[in-house]
Amino acid sequence: MSTSQIAFLKGHGTENDFVIVPDPDNAIDLPASTVARLCDRRAGVGGDGVLHVVRSAAHPEARAMAGEAEWFMDYRNADGSIAEMCGNGVRVFARYLQRAGLVEEGDLAVATRGGVKKVHLAKAESVNGATVGDITVSMGRAQFPREGVTVTVDGHSWPARNVNMGNPHAVAFVEDLDHAGDLFREPPYSPASVYPDGVNVEFVVDRGERHVAMRVHERGSGETRSCGTGACAVAVAAARRDGLDPSVTGAPVAYTVDLPGGRLVITEHPDGEIEMTGPAVIVAEGHIDPALLAQRSPLS
Repeated sequence: MSTSQIAFLKGHGTENDFVIVPDPDNAIDLPASTVARLCDRRAGVGGDGVLHVVRSAAHPEARAMAGEAEWFMDYRNADGSIAEMCGNGVRVFARYLQRAGLVEEGDLAVATRGGVKKVHLAKAESVNGATVGDITVSMGRAQFPREGVTVTVDGHSWPARNVNMGNPHAVAFVEDLDHAGDLFREPPYSPASVYPDGVNVEFVVDRGERHVAMRVHERGSGETRSCGTGACAVAVAAARRDGLDPSVTGAPVAYTVDLPGGRLVITEHPDGEIEMTGPAVIVAEGHIDPALLAQRSPLS
């Protein structure tokens, strides 16, 4: 790790919050222990994950996408594990690029481990010094693996729909969001073999026509205030439950998804492409001394 101070920013999308580490040349080493320390809400900056901002051409996992997308979102979960994608993270990533003067409003492409994502930044305005305005991300197409699971919390069980948005999700429709329990740990599910690398688990209730609310346990992070890919998984699972398939009807289907941290609108188009629209805000920036990240907890 560099011995110089590390620049960082803090941002959130519907209160799914991230530590942003600008590193165009991929010069900063970010082992899992460093990421976990950055995300520690008492000993670090605090966040649900880290958005490592790297030029695609400078990162071995993204060089093949450099012709399509200049910037690569090297996303890490709060425990330091690597994740394929993060929908709220993409919006915050795009907001950072705009704030840094690296992109303007309009369309851009962002490389992720889940592929190149198309992003549209609506015309932004400044409110109390913060840049606001919705950002829409093309999240790709949902896949529906045949294997389902049963999720169990406090002796209650529900069937969960298996949805893959570039990362795995298990979507369970329940009567009350309190049925999800504390969500500190991954809710038990069976058969465990369906998700050998773990899964994001969403608990969902209805709020009205094409309007749902959810809580989520994010793999590697615990319960978060919002999950973009999870909201997409929930919307398409709800649409299929409701007998709505845009590829059959030929018309887009939009669901409003309420999360603890805010509201997202998820639209599925007849070609299967899913768009997520919502806010993204940068709230702080500064520098952190790498020596602080190297310190070990007395209990570790």
